[in-house]
Amino acid sequence: MKLALYDFFIAPFQYGFMQQALWVGIVVAITCALLSCFMVLKGWALMSDAVSHAFLPGVVFASYFQLPLIVGAFFAGILCVFTTRWLEKSTPLKSDTVLGIVFSSMFALGVLLYTKIESEQHLMHILFGNLLGIEALQRYQVYGLACVVSVVLMVKRRDLMLVVFDATHAKVAGLSVRGLHGLLLILLAFTAIVALQAVGAVLVISMLIAPGVGAQLVCRQFDYLLLVAVVSSVTATIIGILLSFHANASISACIVLMQSLTFLLLFIYRKTYQYYHQLFWRKERK
Repeated sequence: MKLALYDFFIAPFQYGFMQQALWVGIVVAITCALLSCFMVLKGWALMSDAVSHAFLPGVVFASYFQLPLIVGAFFAGILCVFTTRWLEKSTPLKSDTVLGIVFSSMFALGVLLYTKIESEQHLMHILFGNLLGIEALQRYQVYGLACVVSVVLMVKRRDLMLVVFDATHAKVAGLSVRGLHGLLLILLAFTAIVALQAVGAVLVISMLIAPGVGAQLVCRQFDYLLLVAVVSSVTATIIGILLSFHANASISACIVLMQSLTFLLLFIYRKTYQYYHQLFWRKERK
């Protein structure tokens, strides 16, 4: 039994590339989990999908002009975010409609540019990540951006929390609602860049939504929400990395599937708790 547990949990991390994947995966999981709590409560879940898909043209341009990929990804993400916000204010269209138009257009533009512009960047690495083959420079970029995003979220969490729950109250309290919304969107762009390195543009949305949604099912206090989201995200990431090693499967797909499974388990826990809670009160009334 001990040997089996050792072979499953410990043996894979004797390899250097698995250790690197583990640490990068944990950092990405923590950062995405923290931001997902704000994005889900604000109702900006689809914004995460839009930004992740909008990265593609920026990455292709950056690769063509031999610039750091995060530069192209950041400006493409910011362009998508603020174009969407501008269209929402300038037209009677709903936010999900605007998001669908903007991110699908930018993603299509990225695919077109990739087929027409000679680039050394492999499209599959952009779409599905390259966690096992991540280079040293990319690791440092992930660590740096993740640290910045996490610190800002923790320092400004009370202001951001007030804006997320009640923008009118935040405005009365003297906070700059527009400025905090802009800050949250910029942090989203940075976080999506971090996750892009690990799971790719297609699967970023799960990393940025599943932890917050799952934690919201079982938590009522915001601090507990952050804690449960981080723990569930990190756990799912570690198990996903291990499963990908033993099954010789896509590491990004395994991580995302474990994120979805974690959400399902939290959902089952919530339903079970509600059932027995109601059953208990019925007995008490009798």
